Amino acid sequence: MLLNALIVVLTVVLMEVFSIVAHKYVMHGFGWGWHRSHHEPRSGWFEKNDLYAVVFAGVAIALIWFGTEGAWPLQWIGAGMTAYGALYFVAHDGLVHQRWPFRYTPRSGYLKRLYQAHRMHHAVEGKDGAVSFGFLYAPPVHKLKQALHARHGGRPPRRQDAATAPDRAAAPQDH
Repeated sequence: MLLNALIVVLTVVLMEVFSIVAHKYVMHGFGWGWHRSHHEPRSGWFEKNDLYAVVFAGVAIALIWFGTEGAWPLQWIGAGMTAYGALYFVAHDGLVHQRWPFRYTPRSGYLKRLYQAHRMHHAVEGKDGAVSFGFLYAPPVHKLKQALHARHGGRPPRRQDAATAPDRAAAPQDH
């Protein structure tokens, strides 16, 4: 059982690495058609970008099913993907984009840094020039500010919000 738990935890960690790469090169690349909706104002509960979650949930469900049919350790990899999806839902959809009926803006610590890093990701228009592609990992805010300014010739990015000021929490935008 310890090995199975280790597989779940390792899968969660590897899912963050996978997600950073997929977010940067797929979602902000050839998959922009789905992801664009996430960078635009949202009307209603869902956006086209949510199709990515449906695809990854389908993969996790298939892995769990094949694992329970005898293809160990696939069920534990699927369980790790599911755990990552739950963490993503809480941190990204709930905390950062506040797609829940209640609002919470972190004022300190890791959650504030995660919140600010993802808000800085949305500080630019379009798919190019963004920073911070992680969902659970957030680089230091001062490094993200430097990267944003360097990518935009020392000028602030076109879409400026309070997230670029690390000493206060950003006002939520609904997108």
